[in-house]
Amino acid sequence: MTTEKVKLLIIGSGPAGYTAAIYAARADLKPVLYQGLQPGGQLTITTEVENYPGYPEGVQGPEMMMDFEKQAKRFGADIRFGYATSVDFSSHPKKVVVDEKHTIEADAVIIATGASAKWLGLDSEKKLNGFGVSACAVCDGFFFRGQDVAIVGAGDTAAEEASYLAKLCNKVTMLVRKGEMRASKAMIHRVENTPNIEILYHHETLEILGEQSVSGVRIRNNQSNEEREISITGFFVAIGHEPNTQIFKHALDLDTNGYIVTKQGSTYTTAEGVFAAGDVQDHIYRQAVTAAGSGCMAALDAERWLAAKGIH
Repeated sequence: MTTEKVKLLIIGSGPAGYTAAIYAARADLKPVLYQGLQPGGQLTITTEVENYPGYPEGVQGPEMMMDFEKQAKRFGADIRFGYATSVDFSSHPKKVVVDEKHTIEADAVIIATGASAKWLGLDSEKKLNGFGVSACAVCDGFFFRGQDVAIVGAGDTAAEEASYLAKLCNKVTMLVRKGEMRASKAMIHRVENTPNIEILYHHETLEILGEQSVSGVRIRNNQSNEEREISITGFFVAIGHEPNTQIFKHALDLDTNGYIVTKQGSTYTTAEGVFAAGDVQDHIYRQAVTAAGSGCMAALDAERWLAAKGIH
């Protein structure tokens, strides 16, 4: 096991990680960033991004993340391919093992490992991901204006996203596996009273149809076992997100859903000198622009913390 000492280590490489690297490099903190298993994060599996400021014509998700990476490198951030496999934040310096073979000792750490959307696990869902299949209505709903779409899920997020889609789309079919929704009464009331939302209780998805893009969905009523097909052009999955926090569960306080707890209005975690940014600590907004904003906050928080400790 080799060991290396750095001033600031950034774990993760979506908008939060790369923005933290840009700010930290410009502050001469000489950040080392490990990209993780999915360099660029969730945006690398997104096709068109139209709601990020500064791209008036829109941009492909992977291209946007390459722009972020280039900008971080321009200021001297040391960006590496590698995956954090274990951490020890109990003493100074913080210890992070990368790829189970290299130990980084860091004065400060920024965690930006993001969250992963939960999927149904269908082959057709994987095949058409980005071609009509999406896990973010706010990101992609715009592309389905005036069209018929379906959304699967039963919680507040699903109800909220169905309401959002209803403003843009001709018809929204909501597929709920059980006989009731888990959402709050207010959210259930809202979807039930939206004329172009149809809720199909006791229904599950068997297959998403389409060759190049989504053209329909085959569903089954799990009470009668009756199968049928619905014509749609967009299929949204809203069954939750999983924060990528497995390796931190013994080192930091996590909330009941596994997200890293940060001090309100900051990126400070419960371990001194460790900061968290982006979707790994945000289960409310989950947008590229808010992740980038919190990456900036984390770099500024880390810079001020290091200065206060007299670490130069």
